[in-house]
Amino acid sequence: MKELTVRQLAAVSGVTVRTLHHYDEIGLLRPATVGANRYRYYGRNELLRLQRILFHRELGVPLSAIAELLDLEGEDQIDILQQHREKLEGERERYRVLIETIDRTIEVLRGERPMANADLYKGFSREKQAGYERWLIERYGEPMREGIERSKESNTNVSDAEQHALGRELYELEHGLADALRSGIDPASDPVDALIARHRAWVSAMWGRPCSMERYSGLADLYLEHPDFVARYERIEKGFAAYLASAMRFHAKRRGNVPREQPSAFPEQGD
Repeated sequence: MKELTVRQLAAVSGVTVRTLHHYDEIGLLRPATVGANRYRYYGRNELLRLQRILFHRELGVPLSAIAELLDLEGEDQIDILQQHREKLEGERERYRVLIETIDRTIEVLRGERPMANADLYKGFSREKQAGYERWLIERYGEPMREGIERSKESNTNVSDAEQHALGRELYELEHGLADALRSGIDPASDPVDALIARHRAWVSAMWGRPCSMERYSGLADLYLEHPDFVARYERIEKGFAAYLASAMRFHAKRRGNVPREQPSAFPEQGD
């Protein structure tokens, strides 16, 4: 085949010229030849090597480890590609299930069908959920571990109909509050506070016990501290994460004194 210049390879592969230059500098992807004009030229072997680099990068392998993997030949090379294929097959199935979960949840929110509790979480990464829980425990200490377990136990006792009602309530509350943000309504206003009171009641229902003002204010802090919570709320409306947290804090201050101590997102024994 005709050799490609670095710009032509960048165009066909989607990798930037700067990145290809970097791969050359660190010895990860050398050009087949360098012309008298100092242009880099890449042949079929280099294109295949770049493909393998991109496979490794796509699956999270650091650059420092890729060079060793690229040195594998024959069956060893095929084994690595087979491992990548199996991992991607697993992810494809997980995304298929996630799409199905989204479709069913939309039907639930429209009131078209019920949904079992366990079906709400099909397709979600257990590793990611475990990571959230570790973050909470690191942030709030060991009492948080007990709170997480109590929250899980509480949710196992919620019927499908109750879970459906809770999901619908949260959807209506969040989008009602987002409408208030879009309309420029003060988060400390009475109409917003009425929605927030319902939101705190929703949190209490999820916890299976009352959510004190102190805990509710702490939950507002948590919503702004974890990037995944922020990203979730920002998808609803730009600026919604800060707006929701402000409304929650105003509510807690208005309805009761909130002591300035380390907040906790889950209720502790004896509250």
